[in-house]
Amino acid sequence: MIEEIGMNPKTVRDLMSEEPVTLGVGANLAEAHDIMETRHVRHIPIIDDDGSVVGLITERDLLRAAGPAINELPVDARNQVLAQTPVVDVMIHDPECVTPDADLTSAAQTLLDNKFGCLPVVGDINGVSGILTESDFVRLFAEGIVES
Repeated sequence: MIEEIGMNPKTVRDLMSEEPVTLGVGANLAEAHDIMETRHVRHIPIIDDDGSVVGLITERDLLRAAGPAINELPVDARNQVLAQTPVVDVMIHDPECVTPDADLTSAAQTLLDNKFGCLPVVGDINGVSGILTESDFVRLFAEGIVES
């Protein structure tokens, strides 16, 4: 599809969002919720003490774990409920990751084939160097249409 809109194939590094917000394995859902609201993100990689990606918490995971009535609670009560649940109880364990130099078309196919909303991007050294999301591809497509 990238070639169809007149763009050269790129690597994940060219499209990923750099330095994504992460949480440690000791975090709880209240912390994840606060980050999602204040940073306007829907995906948070979960890292261990060495900085390696061990999980991924998504907005959908958080809402599923909190239950449908969570938004009807007063803020203090909601935060208390969320604070009682560790992210490790809800997160996707050992999520699929991609390297910065991976082919962008292959990464897009991985997202599509697995119905993933994102792929954490990990470099040669432990740690998250970025995140590649569906929104990044929408932005790429929109910019390609505008430039045409």
